[in-house]
Amino acid sequence: MKSILLIGQSNMAGRGFIADVEPIYNEHIHMLRNGRWQMMAEPLHSDRQIAGIGPAASFAQAWTEDHPGESIGLIPCAEGGSSIDEWDIEGVLVRHAISEVSFARETSELIGILWHQGESDSYGDRYKTYENKLILLCRHLRNVFNRPDLPIMIGELGSYLGKRGWGKHAVQFKEINRILSQVAHTEHNCYYVSSTDLTANPDGIHLDALSLRRFGLRYYEAFSKQQHVLDRLDGEEEWIEKRSIRTLSKNEYIYIQNTKLALGELSYDEYMSKIAELGL
Repeated sequence: MKSILLIGQSNMAGRGFIADVEPIYNEHIHMLRNGRWQMMAEPLHSDRQIAGIGPAASFAQAWTEDHPGESIGLIPCAEGGSSIDEWDIEGVLVRHAISEVSFARETSELIGILWHQGESDSYGDRYKTYENKLILLCRHLRNVFNRPDLPIMIGELGSYLGKRGWGKHAVQFKEINRILSQVAHTEHNCYYVSSTDLTANPDGIHLDALSLRRFGLRYYEAFSKQQHVLDRLDGEEEWIEKRSIRTLSKNEYIYIQNTKLALGELSYDEYMSKIAELGL
């Protein structure tokens, strides 16, 4: 199995409203929990009670479509509200991510890193020291994982920042974006992922669920083509719409019914009736 490390702050962890998009269930997509793999279900992260849709699920779904019959694992290590200083190479967040990857690599091959962070550094001239810290982080992770060519995808901050809600104070996001782009264009095997046309939740700082689905596709485009994605992709909405009517496998169907039973959304008799429909 292949695996992907997810790091950064809340827009990587995901704050898209769960009810705003159709869920992605795929028995070939796994998430790491307590050092073990289980079938992916959103939210992937548990950094906050408000965790929701993030970019990784659509990234992974697109990956499985290009690799039929193969599986991918997602390693959720993003932390909402974290600054670049909290991603210091000696800090808790980096040490935690390295620890999680060590578990993942017992049964998978790490093939990339998705990074989205910078909203917390978009004020107070924090951008002036941002570049060196990000470069140090990227190089440190590659060194620790002994993967000098490990692809790192770097997401652009949304252009809606600095205007309203919790995002009103992120007035220096353009300076952070300039640095993110510069790092992606100068560091080996780093790729920039555009946030063009992506929109926010009412809070003014978090990407909405549909935008995060689209963002994940762009992250995958950068990863799979090993090139920067500097604009929206053709057919993003169509891709999302088609996946909403995807036929579930037997294992995926059972997983969903098990979840509904555990959450009290089905009675036990209703659950058994649905399972019986499968001839089990």
